[in-house]
Amino acid sequence: MWKWFHKLASPPHFYRLAGLWAPWLMGAALILIAYSLYAGLVLAPPDYQQGDAFRIIYVHVPSAYLSLMAYTMMAVASAIGLVWRMKLAHAVAASAAPIGASFTFLALFTGSVWGHPMWGTWWEWSDPRMMTELILLFLYLGYMALRAAFEDRKRADRAGAVLAIVGVVNVVLVHYSVEWWSSLHQGQTVMNEDATMPASMLTPLLTMILAFTLFFGAVMFMRLRGEILLRETNARWVRRMVTGEAAHG
Repeated sequence: MWKWFHKLASPPHFYRLAGLWAPWLMGAALILIAYSLYAGLVLAPPDYQQGDAFRIIYVHVPSAYLSLMAYTMMAVASAIGLVWRMKLAHAVAASAAPIGASFTFLALFTGSVWGHPMWGTWWEWSDPRMMTELILLFLYLGYMALRAAFEDRKRADRAGAVLAIVGVVNVVLVHYSVEWWSSLHQGQTVMNEDATMPASMLTPLLTMILAFTLFFGAVMFMRLRGEILLRETNARWVRRMVTGEAAHG
């Protein structure tokens, strides 16, 4: 029953699988991003309160979503690596960290740009959503710095995994910050029963979220293939692959 799971955890199998899926995910992502940008920036009408300034939502919301999703993936992969001692799980966590950090920075930057005309300030230190998202960025950076501090990869995996698992509490705080505390930040835009966003605005947003997710998957597979090769440098299957490529070259 679990044969597929164990096969998926095999570095050579996953390396080949990632190589097959990455181009397709990237192609689909670029097509959907192009459509979403056109639909959101050109076809969607201005917001009745924010005017055209609302259009930054098509980058900000997907980036914020990916910042939380990537960290959750990193924490889950770290837990799997600790419990089942799967090397590939630690590789997934290590590969997700820089991508998640990039999306977190993009979410903070676009949020600041969006907030300036809406709130009259680039940054509000007392806002719980801003501060928890900033803490999330520090957790990403701390995870990468902690891993880099160890020369032994196994120790780096264990230390990074503990930090990733503990830090997942902040993901919950980011998500519910606007509900638990007073915040300048608006509430949930998509998953909200009271939301009245018209389809002409909502459809490009949902499509962009999907596009960013596919883009994340493509970049994740690319980084993961490099991480696998780095970890499996002395493995027989890597030597055979390199020898075969050299012979065909």
